[in-house]
Amino acid sequence: MSTHGSKDTGGGTPAENLDYRIAHLQDRLASGELGELGVRVEARGQSVLLTGTVPSAPCRDKILRTVKEEFAGVPVHSDLVVTEASSPDHAEELA
Repeated sequence: MSTHGSKDTGGGTPAENLDYRIAHLQDRLASGELGELGVRVEARGQSVLLTGTVPSAPCRDKILRTVKEEFAGVPVHSDLVVTEASSPDHAEELA
C-alpha cells in the first residue's frame, strides 16, 4: 500500500521531495566509506535509478541496503556493475 505524500515534509511536489531525498542520499554515501565510488542516483518519474560501478558484490549490497532505507516506499532500480574478477557465488537478483 502506498500513501503518496506522507513523506512530503516541505509541502512541495512529490518530484521535489524525491530530488531532496536523492540529494540527502548522495551526501550520506559521500560521507561514508563508499564516498569515492562513482555511483549515480537519479529520479526516474516516481522511482529511483542507481547506476555506476562498484568493486564487489558486498559493496553493491551495502549500497542497495542504504538506498532502500532512505527510499522506503519508493521503487528502486539498480544498474550497478560489479568489477570483481571472481565468479559469483549466487544468482544476481534483478529488480
